[in-house]
Parts: sequence; C-alpha cells; structure tokens
Amino acid sequence: MSAKDKLPNIAGPGSAAPPGQGMTGTSGTAREAWRIFGIMSEFVEATDRLNAVRPAVSIFGSARIGPDSPHYLLTETIARLLSDAGFGVISGGGPGVMEAANKGAYAGKSPSVGLNIQLPMEQKSNPYQDISQTFRHFFARKYMFVRFASAYVVMPGGFGTLDELLEALTLIQTNKSPRIPLILVGSAFWGGLIDWFRTRLVAEGTISPEDMDLIQLIDEPQAVVAAIFKHYERRGFERLPEEHELLLNL
Repeated sequence: MSAKDKLPNIAGPGSAAPPGQGMTGTSGTAREAWRIFGIMSEFVEATDRLNAVRPAVSIFGSARIGPDSPHYLLTETIARLLSDAGFGVISGGGPGVMEAANKGAYAGKSPSVGLNIQLPMEQKSNPYQDISQTFRHFFARKYMFVRFASAYVVMPGGFGTLDELLEALTLIQTNKSPRIPLILVGSAFWGGLIDWFRTRLVAEGTISPEDMDLIQLIDEPQAVVAAIFKHYERRGFERLPEEHELLLNL
C-alpha cells in the first residue's frame, strides 16, 4: 500500500461527513475561534482603560480577611498613602485585602482600579473602584497587573497571592519585565518564607544570592511609599524605551 492509499477518504458532495468533521466539529472550531476573539477583547479593552493610570502600584493579598483584620487596616492605610502620593492603586477588585486597597485609594487623590475575575466563589466586586474591569481569563488579568505597575506591594495572602508574587519574581529575575520594587509587607507573615528562600534555594544553588535583592521586606506604611520613591528618584516614573519594549513582548 502506498502512502497515498493511507490517506483518509474525504467525503464528497452528498456524502456523509467523516467522524468528527460534521456539525459538532465545525461548531467546536467556531467556538474556539470566538473564544480567541473574546480573549483579545479583554486585552484591548483593559489596555485602553488603564493606559492613563500612571504611575500605579499593584497590591495583592488575601480575599478571606475581614474589615476588622489588622492586615485589612494596614492595606487601607498603605493604599491611601500611595493614592495621596500620586499613585493609582490596582487591586483584584474583590473582598479582603483587595477591598482594603481599593477603599484606601478611593478615599485618596488618585484612581482606584479593580481588575475583577469571574470565579465560582470568593470573588465579589467591592464598591470602592473608580475603574472596574472584569476578566474571564486569569492570564489576561495577570498581564494587566504586570503591564501597568510601577511597583508591587504584597500583603499576607494564600495561594493566589503566592502565585502573583512568584510570577512577578520570575518575570523580573529572567528580565522579561522591568525591575521594579517588589515589597512584602509584614515580616511576621513573610519572614519564614524569606528565610526558606535563603536557607534552601540560595544554599542549594536553585537561585542566585543576588536574586534575594529583588525583594524588600517592610512593615511600616510610610516606609513602603518611601521605598518606591527611592527606587525612582534618579530616573522618574516614565518607562524607559527598553522597558517599554520588554512589556510589549511580555
């Protein structure tokens, strides 16, 4: 049998379509194509709405803490200081730390931005948002946190917070995104993780000792704002041409 004889028989006009090639296959392909357009629309709409919010700081943290938590109150204070200092504040738009960040910024002078995500649980938009953008896809939303941030402030949180933290660290470490301040707030909460980074990751050579310089551990709200200004004091907040190019190819 020749190679040509092994090709599948393609049904001609009036013939039954081969398995998987009928309406089900066609409609499935169409749905995938429309899904891609939906993803593109999330990128385009969010980029258009956030483009004027500069400089901005992305704040991450747990959705599960209440307004009476010290973490909530600390986040609200930091966000208010950042907003009054001229930074737009970007959060995930939900409850907990996200709400505290938006609430503090909403009371301040600069925009409060919520990048909401559609989830079956834990995500309900908070009311403290000057700009509210909703996403269906995590990766589109995560891109926006990176794309428009001049700094990251990471409050205590769970798996989602760790995911955002480690992704930001990886992008900066690999020079896929500009080096910006990455601040962990709360030495009592984050200290054990930082120690583990040093005693395990650095000690075993899985990261370089200088990679630890990518992280700052800070407790005081005013010190958070000061650390961000210190990073930019000699160059300003405008993106350098090479940084702009990095983000275009993120």
